[in-house]
Amino acid sequence: MKKLVMGVALGILIANTGVAADNRIDGLRPDAPELAAPGDQKIGVRTLQLVHKEQTDILNVKVGEPHPTYDRPLTVEVWYPSAENREGGQYENVYIRDGKTKVTLHGKAVRDAKPVKPASPAPLVLISHGYPGNRFLMSHLGENLASKGYVVVSIDHTESTYDYKAAFGSTLVNRALDQNFVLNEIDRLSKQDGHFLKGIVDASTTGLIGYSMGGYGSVITAGGGVTKASTEYKWGAPDGTLTRMMAGSKEHEALMDDRFKAIISIAPWGMNTGFWDAKGLEGVRVPIFFMAGSVDDVSGYEKGTKAIFENTVNIDRYLLTFENANHNAAAPIPAPAEAWKPSEHLDFIPFAHYADAVWDTLRMNNITQHFATAYFGKYLRADKEMQPYLDLVEDAQKGVYAAEKDGTLKPEHTYWKGFANRTAKGLKLQYLPKK
Repeated sequence: MKKLVMGVALGILIANTGVAADNRIDGLRPDAPELAAPGDQKIGVRTLQLVHKEQTDILNVKVGEPHPTYDRPLTVEVWYPSAENREGGQYENVYIRDGKTKVTLHGKAVRDAKPVKPASPAPLVLISHGYPGNRFLMSHLGENLASKGYVVVSIDHTESTYDYKAAFGSTLVNRALDQNFVLNEIDRLSKQDGHFLKGIVDASTTGLIGYSMGGYGSVITAGGGVTKASTEYKWGAPDGTLTRMMAGSKEHEALMDDRFKAIISIAPWGMNTGFWDAKGLEGVRVPIFFMAGSVDDVSGYEKGTKAIFENTVNIDRYLLTFENANHNAAAPIPAPAEAWKPSEHLDFIPFAHYADAVWDTLRMNNITQHFATAYFGKYLRADKEMQPYLDLVEDAQKGVYAAEKDGTLKPEHTYWKGFANRTAKGLKLQYLPKK
């Protein structure tokens, strides 16, 4: 009865206020920072089915027996600049957190639109979701970056999605492997005659965005080998299957790929449970922009994301902190309307999987889009105009907004570039250079 009353109340709230009613992934608040706005390009989207052959079948590994293998399927969503003067489309039959309810999302991308043939191929950005999640969880970034000339590929990690959530060991072993495999596949397809990706994407210049377990994978992909202890957890990867990711191992070193030029790691999971130590994090060699909520109770903050940030001493790195935000900071799309209602398949309302108790999700999305644009612009495009958006007073609250009546900024102005007065509250951006 309690669930029924709550569901009715939430349904009325949605109907009366329009909150989330359109399930849009491309929202832009009036107070969004400058670089959050979509770019000038129209965008298309396509779905690809990839197969990573002869991978260890983690779900069927038995201790002391030869490890079985299988052909691992991976579905990916690809956003790209379009040659067509059309805008607007939808993503149908998208599962939400309960793994049973299907919804329709709406955005700017046109399904199967003809791609632009650029003068030079665009940088590639990969997106890797949490556990569980799906390839649409950060689709706001997919569309936004594609409108700015990138080709963006978001991965459905098999055995780690809303509708197929299996043993956690599969996620531990496969995240970095999936990320590298998809990079290789997109590189291959970009050179294949007749494929829509041919000539439009340059996989030699690749960025990666990982959230939660995708962030865990991104740290490994960047060079952070895991501890020996973490390979032996009874609740972790079975029968030593994670040892290939161990710091100092030949297998982990072989996984390193210099096509990855920059990474955004949002609330990366693992430091708080002993998957890395200072020595292992010394191996990180790809620049990383970390994002996290200061009260993250899943990945941890002081002993989680911030500790990774402090210990990746051999790279230039940033840490954007959303003060008083929890684990859902920065990454997930606004909760679809259907997620506002209780589900018989969960002991919590699905809304909680997407939302934060303090921060508005759309505001966080816009801030993430702003900094992703600046960061990838700097590292993937060598755009010097992006650096001022990263050279900021550490605590936004201490920035001084000083402007003449005509808008000309005064010499004493130190407010965060790209943010209107009073709109950067609750944010901190730290920078540490490599040693």
